[in-house]
Amino acid sequence: MICESYQSALDREVVDELILIPCFILDFLCVHPFNDGNGRMSRLLTLLLLYRSGYLVGQYISIEKAIADTKESYYDALQKADEGWHDGKNDPKPFIKYMLGVILSCYREFEKRVKIVNDSGAKSTSYDIVKAYALDKIGKFSKQEVLAGCPRLGSSSVESALKKLVDDGTLIRMGAGRKTLYARADSVR
Repeated sequence: MICESYQSALDREVVDELILIPCFILDFLCVHPFNDGNGRMSRLLTLLLLYRSGYLVGQYISIEKAIADTKESYYDALQKADEGWHDGKNDPKPFIKYMLGVILSCYREFEKRVKIVNDSGAKSTSYDIVKAYALDKIGKFSKQEVLAGCPRLGSSSVESALKKLVDDGTLIRMGAGRKTLYARADSVR
């Protein structure tokens, strides 16, 4: 039923897809069709519907992580939006605003990553690229975060660049092994 309603609204083109998708997800979550895994399934459905509508940011930036990072806001928006849902008297705006905010933040993060790659130029070294990433970072970060933020670099290039940045005093290394974190030296003092 909700799938048919969604498709019908798409076909009539009366509401933009970026408004319809959160409404569909809200309905899915209110129906709560499974005993377990409704949240995970809703995030997969969000990706699918965004991809079908031409919004591909989820291929590069984790929408699921963006939601997990703002879990309290997610549950707050969901609670406000599902109030009165069973009686058809709910207001989906809080959930729509929340989801649009998540999608926008993912596009901004993607834009930032593309800018790092573009600003670093074709002849930049892995050291230059990782340094640009690190200098733009606030707080601690891991090698995995650098790899995600500098997608054209491989693991060994990132490791080498991080070692040089620690050696030249730009970064401070904390911990060892998989739990190693880095921070700008000027932010720790």
